[in-house]
Amino acid sequence: MADFNPQHSEGPLAKAIEEQTAKLPSDIFLWAALTAMGASLTLKLMDKKHTALFVGQWAAPFLLLGIYNKLVKLEGHD
Repeated sequence: MADFNPQHSEGPLAKAIEEQTAKLPSDIFLWAALTAMGASLTLKLMDKKHTALFVGQWAAPFLLLGIYNKLVKLEGHD
């Protein structure tokens, strides 16, 4: 782990966001991603191709938010 460097510390907004998001269970983001994939499949089967693609693209950001959430929980903030 790197040493503390005051020049690279988080701002007050980032700290506030991390404190709030750390309260959320990490599996919420997994379920959100799976729900987006299921909704996308349903929309595709309903022949709403553009909407299906739009909703299907939500899965990756939800998973990335879940990783961010897990990192904040494990490492904390400054």
